Amino acid sequence: MSAINTVVVPIHRAGWPFIAAFAVVSLILGLAVWTPLGWAGLVLTLWCVYFFRDPDRVTPTRPGLLVSPADGRVTMIVQAVPPPELGMGDKALTRISVFLNVFNVHVNRVPADGTIVAAEYHKGKFLNAALDKASEENERMAFRQRLPDGREIAYVQIAGLVARRILWWVKAGQPVKAGERFGLIRFGSRTDIYLPDGVAPLVCVGQTAIGGETILADLNGTEAQRYGDVR
Repeated sequence: MSAINTVVVPIHRAGWPFIAAFAVVSLILGLAVWTPLGWAGLVLTLWCVYFFRDPDRVTPTRPGLLVSPADGRVTMIVQAVPPPELGMGDKALTRISVFLNVFNVHVNRVPADGTIVAAEYHKGKFLNAALDKASEENERMAFRQRLPDGREIAYVQIAGLVARRILWWVKAGQPVKAGERFGLIRFGSRTDIYLPDGVAPLVCVGQTAIGGETILADLNGTEAQRYGDVR
């Protein structure tokens, strides 16, 4: 079965209604309207299948590691205050932003073991998710999580220009494990994670992150923030 999954990537259940709709419309266009439209629809159907892929990931399990909650490119590492609805105060923390384009896997994963303290939805705009102000103005779903050592992190699903639907499957009081699937955003978006005070990021702006695998920070480490150059 594992060998099959390396060739045929599983599709997330949230994608099947879209895939079916694309396929039916493509068939109708090809048979009843104009054959080239049917072929164009087939291409879009295959893209939809690709978009909703949900591959398994190998998550590092050493205590203290924080893994990326999303696939995509690290676009910002800044100091910012977590969303006010989470009640984490007004102290700025290190925020790592991962931008997901329409070709990335869009299933989100829990960054570390712990317990969800708060899960709050905020209705907002649909600005380009790559913009800094999208963290404050866009529609979002924010999570506050307590780690085993008592420290807390926050991570936020942010809608974008194309992404108009945020899905999540965890709630306040729920224990979670690093790498578990907790949500999905359709179709192109951003995910932010706020590190505990004093914890340095171990990724650089411009790097590609893999959800559930890429280590963003080490809570028990002493390494300074990393910087990188394009080469």
